[in-house]
Amino acid sequence: MRLGVGLEPPHLDPTAGAAAAIDEVVYANVFEGLTRVTADGSVAPALARAWERSEDGRAYVFHLFEGARFHDGAPCTADDVVFSLERARADGSTNAQKEVFAPIESVAALDAKTVRVRLSRPVSDFAANMAWGDAVIVSPASAAANKTHPIGTGPFRFDHWARGAMISLVRNTDYWGPAPALQGAQFLFIPDASAAYAALLSGDVDGFPDFPAPELLPQIRRDARFKVQIGVSEGETLLAINNARPPFNDLRVRRALNHAIDRTAVIQGATFGLGTPIGSHFAPSHPAYVDLAGAYPYDPARARALLREAGLTQGFETAITLPPTGYARRGGEIIAANFRAVGVEARLENMEWAQWLEQVFANKNYDLTLISHTEPMDIGIYARDDYYFNYRDPAFNALIAAADSAPTDAARTAALQAAQRKLSADAVNVFLFQLPKVGVWRSDLTGMWVNAPAQANDLTAMAWSAA
Repeated sequence: MRLGVGLEPPHLDPTAGAAAAIDEVVYANVFEGLTRVTADGSVAPALARAWERSEDGRAYVFHLFEGARFHDGAPCTADDVVFSLERARADGSTNAQKEVFAPIESVAALDAKTVRVRLSRPVSDFAANMAWGDAVIVSPASAAANKTHPIGTGPFRFDHWARGAMISLVRNTDYWGPAPALQGAQFLFIPDASAAYAALLSGDVDGFPDFPAPELLPQIRRDARFKVQIGVSEGETLLAINNARPPFNDLRVRRALNHAIDRTAVIQGATFGLGTPIGSHFAPSHPAYVDLAGAYPYDPARARALLREAGLTQGFETAITLPPTGYARRGGEIIAANFRAVGVEARLENMEWAQWLEQVFANKNYDLTLISHTEPMDIGIYARDDYYFNYRDPAFNALIAAADSAPTDAARTAALQAAQRKLSADAVNVFLFQLPKVGVWRSDLTGMWVNAPAQANDLTAMAWSAA
């Protein structure tokens, strides 16, 4: 099966990079964690067949499946789990979600197939956190080379990488679990929308999990060779604000930016109307979601008044950094025009992913950036004092801690809803829309994810229909 994807990953180690393009190749295919995210968003067993949580929520015991092996033939044991979790939380860790592992106090192998994890505080979502790509289990013998030659325990093995063109995976004939139907898959890098359409029509690719040209969907729907599946993702799309950099350290300025943007126009331009408006960093599909999309209605007059209150009577100049995604490049143009109408002159700076990850995500050297955060249930990133938003608020941190340690589902929901309202009230970012998942596939291909509850192109259920 030949899969068209828009971005080439910088490398193939999901435990050492923030780029979603890494997980979109290797998650559930090459690498597996203790748990995994399924197509419906639930958390299911992966390498761990079962687990128990202590009454106080500060200890987990994971029981591993028998027979799991790495692609080099080495058995996957409790020692590998200990190594992987200790590596992820170590002082020198390059894991993009290192904070997820920070509550771990100790990890111990009770026997070859049993692992106990002790936490410094209760984390109600710990089993779900272990389903992130950042938490996959790796071997001490091969971990150092996973960026270029990944060795996991999954149903597909890494075959080869033709830089700039494609990555090939082949079926792992020694897989310890249910065998996949596909013999292999190729991920072809096709960033250009017109090239993507041409590749689809010519048969060079069998589908796109995220088709980059939604404006062409009417033509595709008329072609019986293909099917279109519009789903939802975990991608909160936002104009991220550097809260520590003047004038954005002024709440009035951040609120002015929120009122200055016509979200309806941005959604129409960036996703051709397929995005869902949001008002905080939370997926509308989650049961704890609070609809705050109307908190800052489009009101240029109000935006100008807030800027005057902040002493910016002549407006100001700024820069919007744009990664190489279609929604960002299209949306950035509309946002810049909105800002110009209220006296804010925004220069658009286009970047490739490697540059964006280094300059914006790692070094926090930016004013504003248009980006979609596709990790599941990641509102907790706002409680990280060193995160690139530069938002620091003890009251918000306390709400996330309360959600983590909540004794009941109702208490957890209340804390999460309060956290959503806090982010909206503080106008931490301009929350725009939930990124849609626009799948376009050959009509005889089955088993694809309609929605995107995780950063994944899961091949394990895909198959060609007998018809």
